[in-house]
Amino acid sequence: MNFTENFTEREMEVLHLLLLGLNNKEISKKLFVSTHTTKAHVAAIYKKLNVSNRVQAAIRSIQLGADEYFNLKDSYNC
Repeated sequence: MNFTENFTEREMEVLHLLLLGLNNKEISKKLFVSTHTTKAHVAAIYKKLNVSNRVQAAIRSIQLGADEYFNLKDSYNC
C-alpha cells in the first residue's frame, strides 16, 4: 500500500496531527471540526491502516513512509 493512496485529504491532515501527538480534541480545534468528526476520521484511518489504536497507526504509517511525507524529523528537530 502506497502511503497516500486511499486517504482523503482531510484524513491526511488528521493523521499528520495524530503523528505530532495531538489528541482528538486538539485535532478538532486545529481543523475547526467537531470531536465527533475527528473521531470518524481517526476511525477511518485505523480501518485503512488495519490497526486498532494510535500507536499502531503511527507505527504503520511510518512504515509506509509518513515520516518522510510529512517531514516529521524537522517537526521534532531531530
